[in-house]
Parts: sequence; C-alpha cells; structure tokens
Amino acid sequence: MTKNELFDRIVKILKDSFEIEPVRITPQARLYDDLDIDSIDAVDLIVQLKPLLGRNLQPEAFKSVRTVQDIVDVVHGLLPGQAAA
Repeated sequence: MTKNELFDRIVKILKDSFEIEPVRITPQARLYDDLDIDSIDAVDLIVQLKPLLGRNLQPEAFKSVRTVQDIVDVVHGLLPGQAAA
C-alpha cells in the first residue's frame, strides 16, 4: 500500500468515525489542534488502523504523531514488507 493510499484510507476513517470534513484533512493537519482529535479519539483511531496491518498497533508507536502525515508515515513503516520508519 502506498502512502497516498494510506492517506486516503485515513481520510475515510476520520470522516466516517469522527465526522471531520475531508477538506479539513490535509497531510499537515494537526490532530489535536486542527482536527479536534483528543486522546480517546486517538486510541479509537489506532484500533481502526489495525485491519490495515493485520495486527495490533502499539500505542507507543504513535507517541510522536502530531499530524495526519505522521500517521501515514508510522503506519507505512509498520506495513509488512516495509522498512521501519
């Protein structure tokens, strides 16, 4: 899966689960400041990303995540066959 495909999937999750307008979801959008994603929402987002990887995601992997692009980069690095980010 490419980073662009991951971004599209994350946009869909944010739109469907958190009712965020897709126009607000840019790679540079900050989760907490721009998209109003709080810590509980972030955990829910991690749970919803699990099917992309086929395994559990460790919350520690997301400690440095601040933007939508950060999510893309972390998940892409965890995909099977990808080098660690």
